[in-house]
Amino acid sequence: MEGSWDAFKDSIEKSKEYHKRYHTAISNPMRRKILKLVSEGKSVEEIRNSLDLSPSQLEYHLHFLEHGFCIKRDGDRIKLTKEGEIIYYVDSGNKELG
Repeated sequence: MEGSWDAFKDSIEKSKEYHKRYHTAISNPMRRKILKLVSEGKSVEEIRNSLDLSPSQLEYHLHFLEHGFCIKRDGDRIKLTKEGEIIYYVDSGNKELG
């Protein structure tokens, strides 16, 4: 499976790439807002409207989240991956993780 840890765990270089992509995805405040909305079951259109983003702006952020293993797309629906569930721990008052 290309978009999962399994594709990256067999070498230090691949592991570094995995962690770099993941960190890039979750380090942006707008992308964390998007993850929060995804966790609430919002559609692409609902996310775009809620955050007042253009379609291209939202697509830019969704690309990083998908490339960073945080979301999976299924048509117009988006689901959190295990990695994307970090949103339940960050930006929620839990200072242990960030």
